[in-house]
Amino acid sequence: MPAKSVLMDENDLRRALMRISHEIIERNKTTDDLYLVGIRRRGLPLARQIAGNIAGIENTEIPCGELDIQFYRDDRIPAEAPVLRQAKLPFDVNGKTIVLVDDVLYTGRTVRAAIEAIFSLGRPRAIQLAILVDRGHRELPVRADFVGKNIPTARSERVLVRVPDIDGCTQVELWQDDK
Repeated sequence: MPAKSVLMDENDLRRALMRISHEIIERNKTTDDLYLVGIRRRGLPLARQIAGNIAGIENTEIPCGELDIQFYRDDRIPAEAPVLRQAKLPFDVNGKTIVLVDDVLYTGRTVRAAIEAIFSLGRPRAIQLAILVDRGHRELPVRADFVGKNIPTARSERVLVRVPDIDGCTQVELWQDDK
């Protein structure tokens, strides 16, 4: 089924990620002990883009890791036991400022699971949340610190972020759900 509409094209997405990158720098005042963690799948390429942006702005590398939260989900009952994948974090989270990065914020359950996964690895000084698209409809009291775009949606709609690493293109689409 074709996308209902394209909400953000490649340039819109690049500008939103650059703005988020600047906001992260401004909020934290320093990049010391600042680490990005992309929530698997589409949060990871977004985190890498933000890390690249910050490196270009501040002339310093920001470590970037990957977090698979499937084991920590409370809203999905898998047909079989979830495969536990080790977090790919090339750093210790204890005492650090962790910026979780994901593509879409909806119910808040993915973020809750990601925070639980981070806490299973240690105790960061702070956890911040960077989201490309906030579409509303929270079930948990979660709010992003950095948002690329707020897009009010109906529950019957779905927001899909497409990234080159996974989808071969870059854009944000709004789909009508048949359910």
